Amino acid sequence: MEALGLRDEYSDTTAGASHNSLQLIAFSIDEQIYGVEITTVREIRAWNGATPLPNTREYVRGVINLRGTIVPIFDLRARFGDGQTNPTKNHVVVVMSVGEKWIGILVDAVSDILTVSKDDIHAVPEGNSGDTELLNGIVTHDSRMVGLIDLAAVVSGAKTDA
Repeated sequence: MEALGLRDEYSDTTAGASHNSLQLIAFSIDEQIYGVEITTVREIRAWNGATPLPNTREYVRGVINLRGTIVPIFDLRARFGDGQTNPTKNHVVVVMSVGEKWIGILVDAVSDILTVSKDDIHAVPEGNSGDTELLNGIVTHDSRMVGLIDLAAVVSGAKTDA
C-alpha cells in the first residue's frame, strides 16, 4: 500500500511540476555547478579520450564513436576560457542532444538531479562575457548557484577559419 501511495504522490508532483518546474542534471567544473535540462541528456559516460579533429577550437577535444554516431566532445572548462581540462578516469562526458545533433561535454563530475521552479530562474548578471554568452540563466538550489548552460551557444563557433 505504501508503494502505491508514493507512486500516486510522485505522479501528482510530476504532473504539477511539468508546468512550472524543470529537472536538471547538475555537474561541476572545479567549484562551479552547472546544469542542463534532463530531457537533453542521452548518456553519462566515463572519459576514455577522443579522436582530435583538425581546424577546431581549443575547447573541442575531438570526437567519439557512440554506437555508430559520431559525437563531438566539448571541454566545458576550456569553453568558459579557463584552460583545457587535464582529464582523469574520474572525469565524465555528458552526451546530450542539441536539436538533431548529439554532443558531449567533458566535466569534472555529475553531482545531482535537481528540480527547480521556472520562477526561480534569474537572468545572468552582466560582467563576464563568457558566462553571459554561454548561460541561459542562474538558479539557486540548496544555497548553491547553478548556471544553466545554453547548449547551442556552447557548440557555436567550434570550427576555426583555417
